[in-house]
Amino acid sequence: GSMAVETIAPDWEFDRFDDGSQKIHTEVQLKNYSKFLEDYTSQLRGIEEALDDSIGDVWDFTLDPIALKLIPYEQSSLLELIKTDNKVLNKVITVYAALCSEVKKLKYEAETKFYNGLLYYGEGVSDTSVVEGESQIQMGRFISFLQELSCFVSRCYEVVGFKIWLVYEHLGELLVVLLTLDEIMENHGTLKDHWKMYKRLLKSVHHNPGKFSIPEEKLKPFEKLLLKLEGQMLDGMILQACVEQRFDDPGEGVAVAKNSAFAEEFAFNIRTIFTNVESKIGEPSEIDQRDKYAGVCGLYVLHFHIFRCVDKKFYKALLDVCKKVPAVTLTANIIWFPDTFLLAKVPAAAKLMDKKSLQAIRAQRDTYLQQRAQALTKDVQSYYVFVTSWMMKMESILSKEHKSDKLAEDLNSRCNVFVQGILYAYSIITIIKTTMNMYMSMQRPMTKTSVKALCRLVELLKAVEHTFHRRSMVVADSVSHITQQLQSQALNAIGIAKKRVISEKKYSEQRLDVLSSLVLAENALSGPSTKERRLVVSLALCVGTQLKTFKDEELLPLQLVLKKLDLISELSERVKLQCNCSFLYWHRAVFPIYLDDVYDHAMDAARIHYMFSALRDSVPSMLHAKHMESCDQLLESYDKEIMDVFNEHLLDKLCKEIEKDLRLSVHTHLKLDDRNPFKVGIKDLAHFFSLKPIRFFNRFIHIKAYVTHYLDKTFYNLTTVALHDWATYSEMRNLATQRYGLTMTEAHLPSQTLEQGLDVLEIMRNIHVFVSRYLYNLNNQIFIEKASNNKHLNTINIRHIANSIRTHGTGIMNTTVNFTYQFLQKKFYIFSQFMYDEHIKSRLIKDIRFFRETKDQTDQKYPFERAEKFNRGIRKLGITPDGQSYLDQFRQLISQIGNAMGYVRMIRSGGLHCCSSAIRFVPDLEDIVNFEELVKEEGLLEDTRKAASVLDSVLGDLTSNSAEGTEYFKMLVAVFAPEFRSAKNMHLRNFYMIVPPLTVNFVEHSISCKEKLNKKNKTGAAFTDDGFAMGVAYILKLLDQYLEFDSLHWFQAVRDKYKKEMNAVVKEQSVQSASQDEKLLQTMNLTQKRLDVYLQEFELLHFSLSSARIFFRADKTAAEETQEKKGGVTSVR
Repeated sequence: GSMAVETIAPDWEFDRFDDGSQKIHTEVQLKNYSKFLEDYTSQLRGIEEALDDSIGDVWDFTLDPIALKLIPYEQSSLLELIKTDNKVLNKVITVYAALCSEVKKLKYEAETKFYNGLLYYGEGVSDTSVVEGESQIQMGRFISFLQELSCFVSRCYEVVGFKIWLVYEHLGELLVVLLTLDEIMENHGTLKDHWKMYKRLLKSVHHNPGKFSIPEEKLKPFEKLLLKLEGQMLDGMILQACVEQRFDDPGEGVAVAKNSAFAEEFAFNIRTIFTNVESKIGEPSEIDQRDKYAGVCGLYVLHFHIFRCVDKKFYKALLDVCKKVPAVTLTANIIWFPDTFLLAKVPAAAKLMDKKSLQAIRAQRDTYLQQRAQALTKDVQSYYVFVTSWMMKMESILSKEHKSDKLAEDLNSRCNVFVQGILYAYSIITIIKTTMNMYMSMQRPMTKTSVKALCRLVELLKAVEHTFHRRSMVVADSVSHITQQLQSQALNAIGIAKKRVISEKKYSEQRLDVLSSLVLAENALSGPSTKERRLVVSLALCVGTQLKTFKDEELLPLQLVLKKLDLISELSERVKLQCNCSFLYWHRAVFPIYLDDVYDHAMDAARIHYMFSALRDSVPSMLHAKHMESCDQLLESYDKEIMDVFNEHLLDKLCKEIEKDLRLSVHTHLKLDDRNPFKVGIKDLAHFFSLKPIRFFNRFIHIKAYVTHYLDKTFYNLTTVALHDWATYSEMRNLATQRYGLTMTEAHLPSQTLEQGLDVLEIMRNIHVFVSRYLYNLNNQIFIEKASNNKHLNTINIRHIANSIRTHGTGIMNTTVNFTYQFLQKKFYIFSQFMYDEHIKSRLIKDIRFFRETKDQTDQKYPFERAEKFNRGIRKLGITPDGQSYLDQFRQLISQIGNAMGYVRMIRSGGLHCCSSAIRFVPDLEDIVNFEELVKEEGLLEDTRKAASVLDSVLGDLTSNSAEGTEYFKMLVAVFAPEFRSAKNMHLRNFYMIVPPLTVNFVEHSISCKEKLNKKNKTGAAFTDDGFAMGVAYILKLLDQYLEFDSLHWFQAVRDKYKKEMNAVVKEQSVQSASQDEKLLQTMNLTQKRLDVYLQEFELLHFSLSSARIFFRADKTAAEETQEKKGGVTSVR
């Protein structure tokens, strides 16, 4: 339509009036179009969600594979941006802009590279490992860095000198940079010490250059350089030197110091900036006023040094700010006290102040710090509410869809919420930095409560950052819309002012400048909101706001819009900056206290993520460290330090606590401590296990996995040490899963049966201990412990042995027999010595002779009295401290030999038991197929064939083992018999004669043991000791003396003796019952009982001995056995 309109003849012009129809029409079209776009967007969203359910808009802070950079970059140069028809204005603004961006560049370089390089100097070197010369080496690496710094400072001087009549705020920033460098140097003890050492080192090089092979001519310039560096930077004169430059340049005919108009303008500008700063500083809406305040102080000092005039009122106003803000953190842990600075740098003004008010300002620091400390807990609570409600707002406004009709309101509220987030972050970080750094620089101790509160604030700060980060996608989307909206608001305001300027009829140079600058501002605003364009806008408006172009009520909103534009355009950078906790590196001493606090309040353990995120912040700044061979060393030492603290104060404590809890819960029956939760309270540590893994450096710390691993390892190791505890540990494992949700690993250790017998291996290694501590029972085939400190006695039976054999394999059986053989060898040596002893030998020979001579009179029975007399006679020879005679000891020796044989028998039974339980799955033992053959026939793989052959050999082993079970007794007889029966061991042949006294001794011992069973003190009580019978049977077999022993008819003799005595008692009773003597009758009853017991005990021994003889084929003499081998006659038995 537009073409047609233009071709209409000029005289129709007046008819073209606007009835508003066109406007209505376009709006309808716009509405339709935006409706279409909305539908289309939601369709796309639908498709996207259908494709992937996890694409959501929430970003995880710890996994950050992709980052969004929202900062727009300027493609055009400044010259292209600054184009108006007003050539002079162009030049002026271009110069301004170039210098301002230069300042920004210098400031950025200082903040990243130089501050950090200096701050971290000397860090990461542990105090213990400082070798002599290490510090000089560090300084040596550092010199080149200092030289770069020197060049940087000189460049700053040039910029200050050049732009003295230019933009003041930027100038202030640059002065703050120099001031910060001074403060860092001032507070850096290590750096100064190392510098001294380094100079000393150089001196010694100088005195004997030959030794160091450094040419003389190189040393001189190097020393000069060091002197220059020291003078320029290490003496705290960086800023001083800058403000004391000569700014007058007589060559150019410029006299700065005499220029009173300039002095006036300079002072006026400082005041203007200060007024802006002062109203906001310390308020909730403060955003960067502190740094600007430092800048104002710097400018004031500069002004004083150039023009040498003092404005007392203004000086006082500057000092008064210290009451509100006694200290400013310049960077990291470097804190700056403005009052000290102003007094030192402008002494002329300081003289005019009265002493009292100066002292008051000084004292204000302490008061401020105390108030801060007291207010901390309250701050935490209020900010907690602020930040959480702000987070809710963020979530709610960002999850709402845009409504096209509400778009402007929507964007406006988003903008405000974003700005509010940054403001909260600024206030919080200011509290943290100021408090921590003031405590540190004033060397005051901090209370634990304060530390905890500050750590909570760090968490809140990080929560703000994480909220922005989580919604990166939506934030990124909103930012571009909001900047456009703000730009259009600014353009509207400038448009109104422009109309006003145009409508004025008077023409003047100045008006032209104002107009051009407004046009320039408009042009700059009509593009992406880059920092170059925003700089040009603010410079242009400096010119454009003269001549009352704007009314006051217009100017303030415009300034606010531009301020918001600054914030929103650099939103992500600002958030990063405001929430950067790299200063925590210098306060890492609080970390242990923080961890203890987290540990005590497990409920909100998740906050630990925020703290680790804060500790990670110092990593990028560490990369600028220059004093190590590589900054990785610094990172490693930091990493190690934090991890050590974390392990000590949280992980290890947690592991121990959980382990203790599981132990006590499993052992509640032991009543080890008070587990009543109402009394001792309950600490729910399970919260730690629901935490997501924590990211730190290049690893994730997964608390749950760490504790699980610890418990797995501990339980496994402790089970290997005491296998019989496996049940307890598996119970603890299950409890860990139920109570804490830990997925434990099965230990897969060979479990022992619940009747926790001793392990065969253990017994085998200590067979000498075992046979002396356990008693054998022949009929039930069990061993019972003699005595124990516990409430129960251990027993060992065939099932235990079978389980042990299953655990260790059948090979262990033969080993056991070997061990037994070695044990028997030692015991038989003692046995032989005893039999060879003169006292014993002579008595036995006497007894044998006596029996030969009298056997016909005694009905071939060996008289009981003889045996008793022998027993008593040996007692006379001497007694051990615990009341045992030599015969007692000999009896014990024989019992031990018998126990060993009993053990061998048990091993054999256990082996058969084990084999039979293993082979029970084989259908027919007589007919076992050969699997290897079958596999070959089927032509299966080689691996399968190997497996089949292994199976065949296993089955073969099992059948052969289960069929025979080795004749261990035969072997143990065969190996010792020849030696026992040889001619040189004639003295052993008397053995059969010592058996009767031994049995008497044994019966007495046995009865006393059994009687102790009913007593309260059960030491020495026992009800079985068949090792003795086994031992006697075995030794008689070895000596081939069964016939000799039988010839004594010993047990017959015993029976006769007791029968005779009992009959006598019965007779006596019938006589006495008439006289009715009560006491006498009681005595007789007791006698009868005693005789009964003795007889019964002898009978039992007789039966045991007979049973034991069967094992050793007692029916065959040695001669018959050899006969049998030759003739091959098989005996029926």
